[in-house]
Amino acid sequence: MRAAVSLISWHLLRLLILAGVFLPATQARVPQEQGIRIDLAADGQVRIENQFGGVRAEVWDEKFVLVSATTAGKQSFRRSPVVIETRNRLLLVSIIRTPVDPQVDVFLTVRLPRTINAEVITAGGAIVVSGLPATMSLKTTSGDVRAELSDTSELDVTARSSSKPIKSDLDGPLTDGGRSLSARYGSGSHVLHISTESGQISLLERNEIAKNVSERPVPPALLGSDAGRTPAAGTPASDIPNEEVSEGDVIRVDSQLVTLNVSVIDRQTNRGVLGLTQNDFQVFEDGSEQRILKFDSAAAPFDLILLIDLSGSTREVVKLIREAALRFVDAARPSDRIGVVTFAGQANLVSPVTLDRERLRESIARIDTAAGDTKLYDAVDFVLRHFRSDLRNTRRTAMVLMSDGLDGTVPGVSRQQGSRLPYQDLLNAVQEYDGVVYTLWLNTYYEALHPQDTTAEAFDTGHDRLKELAEVGGGAFYEVERLEDLAGAYERVVADLGTVYSLAYRPLNKTRDGKWRSIRVSLSRPTAVARGKHGYYAN
Repeated sequence: MRAAVSLISWHLLRLLILAGVFLPATQARVPQEQGIRIDLAADGQVRIENQFGGVRAEVWDEKFVLVSATTAGKQSFRRSPVVIETRNRLLLVSIIRTPVDPQVDVFLTVRLPRTINAEVITAGGAIVVSGLPATMSLKTTSGDVRAELSDTSELDVTARSSSKPIKSDLDGPLTDGGRSLSARYGSGSHVLHISTESGQISLLERNEIAKNVSERPVPPALLGSDAGRTPAAGTPASDIPNEEVSEGDVIRVDSQLVTLNVSVIDRQTNRGVLGLTQNDFQVFEDGSEQRILKFDSAAAPFDLILLIDLSGSTREVVKLIREAALRFVDAARPSDRIGVVTFAGQANLVSPVTLDRERLRESIARIDTAAGDTKLYDAVDFVLRHFRSDLRNTRRTAMVLMSDGLDGTVPGVSRQQGSRLPYQDLLNAVQEYDGVVYTLWLNTYYEALHPQDTTAEAFDTGHDRLKELAEVGGGAFYEVERLEDLAGAYERVVADLGTVYSLAYRPLNKTRDGKWRSIRVSLSRPTAVARGKHGYYAN
């Protein structure tokens, strides 16, 4: 569920952290670390953006993220400039500054688990990285970038500076007058991308760092979490004392925000109900009414991805699939962005989400047959990850899946290697997805070349699982008996999307006990019915 922003006294938060409130007993060995702790999935993504200062990112062996901050000099922010936002496997750390705030730099220190994927962005502030997570992207307009690398044996690195030669201890050759470097060592399992317009890039191996400490381009020490400790070797002194966020300031920290997408239908006419406002809705969790904090009308645009199963398709079948996809594009609202992903043995991004209908049609026209066994669950997960990876996207999202449901892992499907992701794990991921999932089940039973190789029970399982995915994803399930009917089904999906309203609330019950929370949406119009997710697990 998407996270929102709540206000907490920084002083109180520090006391809670020092008291170990946010630290399980197994992690009590880290009480001296001061900062904001954020738990994140092992393969989660972190985006750190500071347009008003520098960032230091340190990779450590803990399983959580720790964020701390300081400002240079005396400051009197009305509220803390630090914003922390979480969205399932995504974490966004950013700095804001209002016109009435002091025009001083804010420095961030972020400690990252080794398994996550990270992105750091600054304007003119320096970026210093110590160690590497699974992947890291460092982007700055005019700041210097320093990467301290402890192990380069499995590194895939690209670095580019538009104006200054790169300083590097790595074996990879420098090109473009020394301003560009691209090298791969071993399997390249750790990925590092660096870019700066006018700053200096330095790539240092650990054993060379001690020899070059005088070059370290870091902001004043601490950045919040090193208060009271001796600065690291090579940290430049500052004439302006650092100030932690004071007791009077507030920092904005996430608490859970539950997002609902509900399609509203008139039960008498079976038509969508348009023109509703926030006052027409009431939301209840486990029987208790919740305060709606965010509301999007049915007219708000979507990012839509068509996910199309091409496994076993002949060229004649693909032709019909292309025609149906084009009908979907023509029927969609002009404000909706559309993308297309096809799959068989693997997922293939045919087109990213775009408003350019002509470009989209050209991409669809190139869809062709695909080889490989059916890996349906991996393909759905691919689309979910695609949506999660764009932290800056504020649009509503929806996936429209067309398949017969016969992933190679379904019992009774013979001679196929199916998805690596188990169905139950996929179901959990769809449950956590903030968008809408529509599924179109295509009956391929009578078109199978060797129906004896796939049992009738397998076809039933594929049907039932697609229906369950739509129910859990808050969308609708459509049965398509003939491929010729696919275009009409797509048009019904577009019509249904035009009746979807989006609501968000912060649960009154803040206990994170993993239990099921039942959701009910009530409407002021007696004949109107809301269809969507029925609840969530409070993990």
